[in-house]
Amino acid sequence: MSKIVSNQVVLEPQDTKRLSSLCGPFDDNLKQIERRLGVEINYRNNEFSVHGDPLQANGASELLKLLYIETQAIKGSVPVLEPNQVHLAIQEAKCLERAEAGDYGKEVHIKTKRGVIKPRNPNQSKYVSNVVTHDITFGVGPAGTGKTYLAVACAVDALERQEIRRILLTRPAVEAGEKLGFLPGDLSQKVDPYLRPLYDALFEMLGFEKVEKLIERNVIEVAPLAYMRGRTLNDAFIILDESQNTTVEQMKMFLTRIGFNSKAVITGDITQVDLPRGAKSGLRHAIDVLSDVNDISFNFFSANDVVRHPVVARIVQAYEDYDAEQDAIKAQLRAQKDQQDQQPKKD
Repeated sequence: MSKIVSNQVVLEPQDTKRLSSLCGPFDDNLKQIERRLGVEINYRNNEFSVHGDPLQANGASELLKLLYIETQAIKGSVPVLEPNQVHLAIQEAKCLERAEAGDYGKEVHIKTKRGVIKPRNPNQSKYVSNVVTHDITFGVGPAGTGKTYLAVACAVDALERQEIRRILLTRPAVEAGEKLGFLPGDLSQKVDPYLRPLYDALFEMLGFEKVEKLIERNVIEVAPLAYMRGRTLNDAFIILDESQNTTVEQMKMFLTRIGFNSKAVITGDITQVDLPRGAKSGLRHAIDVLSDVNDISFNFFSANDVVRHPVVARIVQAYEDYDAEQDAIKAQLRAQKDQQDQQPKKD
């Protein structure tokens, strides 16, 4: 049976409004921490006691201190600590328990309107490190694991440090169950909704006005994958998003666009392919073909790396479990069939 410890945490300076923001309505924030980290939290005024497994209790204690810092008054007003902020902080606390060095995420620190962007778990930290140190990096995994967001952060960081001269963001304009034809405008306007997540990440990191100016000067270019053909991209940071929807030919075309002093990050989720039936995903093919090529890194994320609403991680995990179960059933049926085929036939 694991040892149970009791940590005492005193939050200074004592402030009723800040403590109320930390605990949340009806102590909802504390209950979320208790539920997610498996600890028990009691408090009186600004004195908190955390009971549980040593690693979890230590993580929860540090978490309370970090969250209390987040409640510092801005222009005389104490900010309300939202549940999603607590959720993301818990993700970091879990990683602090697992990471040996505890200093992941030092490669990229970008100040935005929402604070500093940094990896929130060891897998994200390794991903960012590989982006910094490799010419081509693949980020493969389910939605919500930060693949695209961190790639854009790395691109912005490289641009701000003048390591590159331009950022190019692209994704295939594949119809995910809908048809493009009915949408108004030319091809560029038709595919614009598909590129919106990339715009949103840029707006959050640099601000709307700065992004618009950089787009006007062609320092930032957001375009469908079809526009990449025939180009050679030097001194650029190129991100291919939703790469599971590229064909084998498109993936090869994209990878051969990369020029001198350029980096490429390819992100995708091989469980959400929207290509026509029978067409092989360029991302799946690239994983098979390029796994042993130098200067190319592959990073695989799972449900444990999801940094969105907690239910998203559970949804992803449920699908992964279902797929694993189906694969096991298929393997068992194939083994039975092979066994039957090997039995001698009666005359």
